[in-house]
Amino acid sequence: MASAATETSRAQELLSLKSDYLLPCVYHFYKDPPVIVRGEGCYLFDDVGRRYLDCLSGVAVMNAGHCNPDIIGPAILQIQTLQHTTTIYLTDPILRLAEALAGLTPGDLKRSFFCASGSEAVEGALLTSVLHTGKPRIIATTNSLHGRTRWAMNATGMPMWRTDPFPPDDVSHVPFGDADALADELVKHADQTAAFIAEPIQSNGGINVPPDGYWQRVRKLCDEHEVLLVLDEIQTGFNRTGRWFACEHFGITPDIMTVSKAMGNGFPIAAFITTDAIAQSYTRPGASTHGGNPVNATAALAVIDYHTQHHLGQRAQESGQYLLKELTDLTAQRDHLEPPRGMGLMIGVPVINADGQPDAQLTDQILEHLKDLRVLAGKSGPDRNVLTLMPPLTIERQAIGELIDAIQEATA
Repeated sequence: MASAATETSRAQELLSLKSDYLLPCVYHFYKDPPVIVRGEGCYLFDDVGRRYLDCLSGVAVMNAGHCNPDIIGPAILQIQTLQHTTTIYLTDPILRLAEALAGLTPGDLKRSFFCASGSEAVEGALLTSVLHTGKPRIIATTNSLHGRTRWAMNATGMPMWRTDPFPPDDVSHVPFGDADALADELVKHADQTAAFIAEPIQSNGGINVPPDGYWQRVRKLCDEHEVLLVLDEIQTGFNRTGRWFACEHFGITPDIMTVSKAMGNGFPIAAFITTDAIAQSYTRPGASTHGGNPVNATAALAVIDYHTQHHLGQRAQESGQYLLKELTDLTAQRDHLEPPRGMGLMIGVPVINADGQPDAQLTDQILEHLKDLRVLAGKSGPDRNVLTLMPPLTIERQAIGELIDAIQEATA
């Protein structure tokens, strides 16, 4: 590690390039940002050799840890063998991955369409819903995040991510966790509604876990009104909450599921997955240039093997329970922190002011302090006041202790 006397970061040079060449919508955390150059397991390293405990995982992507040799090894071999074709050619990895996903997903979910990003997967899921039902409208939830493409952005229920000044009027929103509100909306518009889309547990909306019985009633309402249930598992999937998919906690199966992020563990891959019956409604030509790319599909297969062999779902449950308990004890000693919430290793801690209102400024101060203590965390919620913790599922108990110690110091 470089000594304090010899530390010379390239941060200012890169910030200048960012200012000159990127769109201003691309922002970064921290007033004094580190330049990240390397990752290993649960840690990231900057350009002057400082090590940081990564408690955001690239926003729920690196569930199996950074630069995992069991994942990048098969991908490197695939790069050296066949780097790219499209779905118009027959290749092995994409089909093996589709078969593997059919074995993991609940119920009758079986058929996959592969693409390159979560936004594209959401677009495809909503398109398939419309094709299957012959109805044009979608219901989504407030404080949700589904993507940056136009339809996915319109389904998003958080104002800060709805940047289109002329949004289409084919999506309505109901409060997340309020089945009565959904029932009322379905009574009014079920004859025009193709699907209800939501995250099983809201992530960017502030780590919101719905009340008991919510998802069971939603499933029943969708069935009664002949509306498809689309679950966005892009952040909650691949054992983030302690199960392969968060919907398993609630004993329900969606009609269509979207996945991405941790499925590739850093390789860009996504998919929407549906049943035989619904898949038959999408027969006109469809393709994705990079969807199911052999390198990314090979990496995803290695991800599934690694999760299975190393019991990452069980590890997420056990580590998450421990972290929640420790954070519950800590927040009880802090007037400006509300009790933690979440499931598995997907945990949020709301930060409030003396009046009990969301405090985004204090949240940023805590994040900056944590960074100086070599811990990288996130923030979420419509007011950006929820300290968000989503470390790799491979995190060890000793590292969780480092995290708790850092939060204790940063929130004192």
